[in-house]
Amino acid sequence: MNTFYQDIAKQHQNLMILPKKKVIHLFIDELFAVLFSNTSKSNGDLLTIQNKFEELEKQFDELVIDFTLHNENRSQQTKTFFEALPNLYRKALNDAETIFAKDPAAKSLEEVLYTYPGFFAIAVYRFSHQIWQQDLKLLARTISEYAHIKTSIEIHPGAQIGNDFAIDHGTGIVIGETVVIGNNVQIYQGVTLGALSVKKEEAFVKRHPTIEDNVIIYSNSTILGGHTIVGRDSIIGGSVWLTHSIASNSVVYHKNEIRVKDNNPFPEPIFYSI
Repeated sequence: MNTFYQDIAKQHQNLMILPKKKVIHLFIDELFAVLFSNTSKSNGDLLTIQNKFEELEKQFDELVIDFTLHNENRSQQTKTFFEALPNLYRKALNDAETIFAKDPAAKSLEEVLYTYPGFFAIAVYRFSHQIWQQDLKLLARTISEYAHIKTSIEIHPGAQIGNDFAIDHGTGIVIGETVVIGNNVQIYQGVTLGALSVKKEEAFVKRHPTIEDNVIIYSNSTILGGHTIVGRDSIIGGSVWLTHSIASNSVVYHKNEIRVKDNNPFPEPIFYSI
C-alpha cells in the first residue's frame, strides 16, 4: 500500500491545486439567485444588489487565482467577466421570455426563472461560454458540468448559441463543443448535437453541426457532423438520425405506418422489442 500512496502523492504533485467544486457551485448558485430570483424583500434594494455583486467579484477573483498559473492577469479576468455580465444577463432573460412564450405549460415568467431546468442550463451556459472565451477553460468546464449534474442537460461552454434559445423539458440533451446554433432555436429533450468522429487528432476542427435560425428539433433526434447544416426555418421531427445537411424550410420526420388487424395472418415483426 505504501507504493500506492506514493503513486498518489506523486500524481498530486503534477496537478494544479484546485478549489473544492462546491465553492464553484456556490458561486454559480449565488450569481444565478442575484440575477434571476427575488426570495426576500431586500433583494430589490439597489444597495443590497451592489453589495452582493461586490462579494461575487471577490469570490470570482479567488477562483481565477486557483485556475491560472500566473496571477498577474487576475484582476483583468474578473473585470472582463463582470463587464460582460450585463449583456449575458439580457441574453439569458430573453431566453427565459422565449421559453415562456413558446411553452403553453408555463404560467408566468417567474415559473420559468425559478423552476425550469432548461433555463438554468442555458443561463449557466451563457456564463461558462464567457469564461471559456477568456481562456479559463477548466473553470468554464467545471461550471458547465455543474449545470449538467443539476439538469441532465450537457452544453459545452465552447458551443456558440445565438439569441432567444429555448429548451423544453431538456433531460438528456447533449450539445457539443463546436456546435453553432443561430437565433430563435427550440430544442426538446433527448436531442444530441454531436460528432461523427471522436478521434483525438480532430480536436481542433469543427466536429459538430450548425443549426441555423428558427429551427425546431423535437425529442430524441440526433444530428451529427461538423459539415452538417440544418437550414433556417426547418423542423426536425422526433427520433430523426441526421448526418447530412438539409436546405432551409425543410421538414424531416419518420413515417409511421399503422396497420389494423384482420383475418389474414399477421406478418412476423422484423424488429421486436418490449
